[in-house]
Amino acid sequence: MEEIDRQIMALLADDGRMSFTDLAKRTGLSVSAVHQRVRRLQKRGVIRGFTAQLDNGQIGLPLTAFVSIKPIDPAAPDDAPDRLAHLEAIEACHSVAGDESYILKVRVASPNELEDLLQQIRAAANVATRTTVVLSTPWEGRRPAL
Repeated sequence: MEEIDRQIMALLADDGRMSFTDLAKRTGLSVSAVHQRVRRLQKRGVIRGFTAQLDNGQIGLPLTAFVSIKPIDPAAPDDAPDRLAHLEAIEACHSVAGDESYILKVRVASPNELEDLLQQIRAAANVATRTTVVLSTPWEGRRPAL
């Protein structure tokens, strides 16, 4: 990947709303060249989209937890992600090495909602859970070192 593409990605990772004009100024390219490069990065799937970063506390989801899941029956099919996709409180699902099969990042409004969600996860995927509740988040969402 070219250095200029890395620079564009870093700028967009820091500010996804940066205009093509500002990107051009910061990279030394023309606006049309920046536009072409961004479109090419999108077509290749390097840039998958642009999103708003929400303050979860202000939107009523102050409780974050990580839920490790492990199948109750080790011979069961490995389809937990498909079985859990309908649960909107699950923000991310990571396949992991170790005792557990997956670690889920969840956001809910209260401990009671977390308890309800854990029951839904166990029932939907036939898994055992281990939960770690986040007390605070000093930082999150770092962009990769480009």
